[in-house]
This record gives sequence, C-alpha cells and structure tokens, in this order.
Amino acid sequence: MTSAVRLIDAPIFLIGFMGSGKSAVGLELASSLSRAYIDLDREIERTSQKSIPDLISLKGEAEFRAIESNCLWEVRLRSDAVIATGGGIVLDAGNRLLMLRSGITVWLDAPLELCWSRIAMDRAIRPLAPDRETAETRFHDRLRYYQEAKLRIEVGEEMSPPTIAQAIVAAIAGLS
Repeated sequence: MTSAVRLIDAPIFLIGFMGSGKSAVGLELASSLSRAYIDLDREIERTSQKSIPDLISLKGEAEFRAIESNCLWEVRLRSDAVIATGGGIVLDAGNRLLMLRSGITVWLDAPLELCWSRIAMDRAIRPLAPDRETAETRFHDRLRYYQEAKLRIEVGEEMSPPTIAQAIVAAIAGLS
C-alpha cells in the first residue's frame, strides 16, 4: 500500500487548525513515503528571515497571508513532497484551489479541545491565537474551508503521528 502511494506524482498538503499535528505527522508521513518534507511556516521564515510572529507583528496578517500564498505557489511544484501548511492557509480561496489542483489535500480534523490543549502547552508564540476565545472563533471560521479537502483524517488525543500517517497512506491508497 505504501509503495502505491509513493508512485503518486503530486504533493500531499496537510491542512488543519494549529495544534492539529500537521508538522509532526508531516515529518512521519514524508519519512514513511520516502518523500521530501516541507513545513510551509519554516519555509516562510527561511525566505523572509523573520519569525512568523515577527512577520505578523511588523507587516500585519494580510501581508503575512500574501507572503504565505507566494510561498505556497513556489512549493506546489514539489510533486515529491509532503507539505505541512499553516492553519490559516485555507482562508484564501486561491490557496485552496491551488492545493486541490496541484496535489492531494488532507485535513487533519482534530477537535478544538485537543488543538487548544496543544496550543496552551506549546511554548511557541501564536499571535493569531493569544487566548482560547480567539482560537475558538478562528477554528469555527475555518472549518468550512478545511471541509473542502480531498481527504479527512480524524485525529484523536491518543493517536500518535505514525498512526495518523498510516491512516493517511491508507486513505490515499483508497483514492486509486
């Protein structure tokens, strides 16, 4: 099954709310499929030479989203990659269409409670989710866009990144 998925000549885009596990699962999935791994947030930081919080603070969310879209446009051609996106990538209709047309979109559907507990434990600065109320509003605002993904993988608290990666492989294999 894994070998059949390796033959798919398209990037795999992981989408979902912050704290859903995109980075950890992306690393695991890329490793299991012998694919490159791209964390879009790290790519933005590398090319801009600024952290995501600094970019948002200095340029505002709208300019950050434009930078994010440009970065997505660049990496979409990596048919050998698993690409972990930022939680808000889906806010732009052009980004959603680009991912749907360029590759396979996989929504890591983690409940808000799990996402918030991970956000609260994480030491990373999350300027777009400074408190639970803001995070909850953003979560609900984005749900309809996440639902446009080609595949939906339910993520539970007890699920490890390898388990989620295996579920993704099985779901992708089921597409053909």
